[in-house]
Amino acid sequence: MSADEMPAPVAKLDAQQLLLEVNERSGAGLTFLGRAAAGEVGAGFVRWPDGREGVLTRGFGSLDDLRRTARVLDAARSDGLPVPQYQLLTKVTDGVAIVQERLPGRPPEVIDRALLETMIALTDRFAGQAADLPVPSMYLLESGPGFCLHESLQRYDDRTRRLLDWVREVGRDEPSGMTGDDLVHLDFHTGNVLVDERGDLTGVVDWDGVGRGDRRFGLVTLRFDAESRLPLDWYDELLDDVLDPAVLRVYWAHMSLRLVDWSIRHHTPADTTRWLDFAETRMN
Repeated sequence: MSADEMPAPVAKLDAQQLLLEVNERSGAGLTFLGRAAAGEVGAGFVRWPDGREGVLTRGFGSLDDLRRTARVLDAARSDGLPVPQYQLLTKVTDGVAIVQERLPGRPPEVIDRALLETMIALTDRFAGQAADLPVPSMYLLESGPGFCLHESLQRYDDRTRRLLDWVREVGRDEPSGMTGDDLVHLDFHTGNVLVDERGDLTGVVDWDGVGRGDRRFGLVTLRFDAESRLPLDWYDELLDDVLDPAVLRVYWAHMSLRLVDWSIRHHTPADTTRWLDFAETRMN
């Protein structure tokens, strides 16, 4: 990549091709049912020979990392949390493939205060659930592995460079990581939950981004997700009440970096402007 070249977007998953390799390497005999409509990178729905349905994705991390995640999710399931079981982990050409349980329900069609409050309350049940997982980096001083790329902001325009300067300032001034033993879903938003026909929450999915730390980080990811959906003065007051200002500043810097970088590489200039506008509401 040249000095002026923008980092490449993350490639979409070819779920059918991945399934062929999974079956060849594992002998699982899975049948392809279709591609998942939602999701930035992609997933595929599959069926086991015994009729069970699963979700095929490409995992992030090593086989050992994902086995550790599987154990933590099993423990959370035992405690009644609506998280999927990892049914199969298989090494493939470009990493590890995951076949996980397909939970009941569908993505919510209505995003309202009741759903947000349900999700906020659910994070309390993540307390103390992740002693065996590593603490995730906030990537405030260096680029992340495929997301939170500093180069995108550095090369896009003057406004994104100012945001990047602020992100790095936060990284230098504040503790750059989380503390605690809570289970942290690093992409906790309304697109990663499932609900039944009554709107009751039936599952939390997409645990590719998972770590140990502060469950309240999920409140900030959810706030970014809900950015343009509702009047959310009550939510902003909640963040100020439950998070120390220095901690909230770190989490806000991380999410600002993540969403602006992703929009530059995957979406439109209008999306980038929208995320910059929102990020700047708490830049100080």
